[in-house]
Amino acid sequence: MTEPYVRPARSADLKPFVQALGDHGFLRDRLDRQRNGLGVLFLAWLGSRPAGTVYLWLERAEEPPIRWHLPGVPLITHLEVAPELRNRGIGQALVGAVERHLVEEGHERVALAVRTDNADAARLYARLGYQDWGHGDVTCYALRPLRGGGVLEEPERCHVLTKDLAGPTPPAPRHESWPIGASRRA
Repeated sequence: MTEPYVRPARSADLKPFVQALGDHGFLRDRLDRQRNGLGVLFLAWLGSRPAGTVYLWLERAEEPPIRWHLPGVPLITHLEVAPELRNRGIGQALVGAVERHLVEEGHERVALAVRTDNADAARLYARLGYQDWGHGDVTCYALRPLRGGGVLEEPERCHVLTKDLAGPTPPAPRHESWPIGASRRA
């Protein structure tokens, strides 16, 4: 089986990932934020096929409880794997790439929010060492693109999970030949 390959996004990556996963507006926004140093959009391939994305949010948290309890803690957001490619290690590879990047940048902790009804994602994060933050659930807002343009903001109840990065981080895949933090430019 081919191992996933993960790296930060470049402008040329936008078209194949939009074709594979949709949501041009979201991916364009995250690529623009990356260019401005506000985060990093990581992309995963399985062979030559676009397989998944995750965004590392480096701005202040939008949700007040997260902002109050976890000031300055980077957030893993919008992990998505193509439905037909799930359960092949792609989500784990994306999270591992983010964690290695954060360690290289000197961060000691990372957080994420997972919908209370997303048991599959919660199991993945638990396997990867993420633990409940101890301050209850939070209302997060998902941005849903509308057919005619525009975006709908929908509230979601989420568990917030954190992980201390001081311990061992996942090893880089054997075939990965570039440093994760090598290029923040698209």
